[in-house]
Amino acid sequence: MSFPALVEPAAELTIDEVRRYSRHLIIPDVGMDGQKRLKNAKVLVIGAGGLGSPALLYLAAAGVGTLGIAEFDEVDESNLQRQVIHGQSDIGKPKALSAQESIAEINPLVQVVVHNERLDNDNVMEIFRGYDLIVDGTDNFATRYMVNDAAYFLGIPYVWGSIYRFDGQASVFAPTMADDAPCYRCLYPEPPPPGMVPSCAEGGVLGVLCASIGSIQVNEAIKLLVGAGDPAIGKLVIYDALELEWRKLKVRKDPNCALCGENPTVTGLIDYDAFCGAISEEAADAAADATISVVQLENLLKERAEGTRDFVLIDVREPNEYEINKIPGSLLIPKGEFLNGNALAQLPPVDSGTQVILHCKSGVRSAECLAVVKGAGYDDALHVGGGVVAWVNQIDPSQPSY
Repeated sequence: MSFPALVEPAAELTIDEVRRYSRHLIIPDVGMDGQKRLKNAKVLVIGAGGLGSPALLYLAAAGVGTLGIAEFDEVDESNLQRQVIHGQSDIGKPKALSAQESIAEINPLVQVVVHNERLDNDNVMEIFRGYDLIVDGTDNFATRYMVNDAAYFLGIPYVWGSIYRFDGQASVFAPTMADDAPCYRCLYPEPPPPGMVPSCAEGGVLGVLCASIGSIQVNEAIKLLVGAGDPAIGKLVIYDALELEWRKLKVRKDPNCALCGENPTVTGLIDYDAFCGAISEEAADAAADATISVVQLENLLKERAEGTRDFVLIDVREPNEYEINKIPGSLLIPKGEFLNGNALAQLPPVDSGTQVILHCKSGVRSAECLAVVKGAGYDDALHVGGGVVAWVNQIDPSQPSY
């Protein structure tokens, strides 16, 4: 499906610009009009790391008139294996400034706007405002959800990419460009259970994979800006570099999406660290092989009602939260009772054969309590990834969310 170009063309190209972009100008799908649109475009790239490096270089080389760089980190030697916009002499330098200098070498005609700060709820809307398109090169789930939500609220489409070891993914999320266009939450309604998906720093990434996925992101960005081809809206591109396999899957808009669905529950920016599970190492270790989904919990509750399963379901939230919504059949024991040790006296004996299953709002606090419970000898204890938020979204939407 074709979409109209995101930006209007600039008035003209200079002689220098015609010479520089001549290989674009002779492509019928770009041409003079498309190159003028690139010149007039304002694109924000989030991150000047693995994905941001090739994205920034190729967007600059393509002639995007204004490039924003949102990056707060500094160049480290370990970055140089994949973050090709930086060099040896840039170690210790802010990545945003290092990237700006590299862009000036690639194309001095590009205006660079540096946002040398960490994106958060306080600044993300202001930073995004005024850009035509966002290219997301972030490497953590909390920021990805924040980018998705902020872009949606501002009506700005964005190109997303993700990499891990030999695997990469890319898509375009633009719910405001078409009624049936999904957002990131349609693809991933909930973040993975706490500690389940290692970061690139923990699991590694093939350096050249960054170029593969970053180039796809730029390709999609150019198509959107000039109105060419069929953008990856409603599509998920999956690349397996180890097997050299490409796949393209259809991503449908979720009518129950918490953000862009028929009855959205996310109507503003939220606490993304809590939503995605910022937990301690002990909690992550405890949850590594002891996390179940709300769908699995629903089945277990049915088995318990039928008398074929024996377990106690404990809600570790606070009493006021328990009054808002709850998973039926749960017993309230707040997290503080686990941390001070008093909760252990309220649990069935370790040798009773009764399993302990914990849950909270999103899976953060229950993972912390899980570490305490396992340390007390409840080796088969579990906790519920996504918590009551996932339960309301996926199992019982009649309950209110908060």
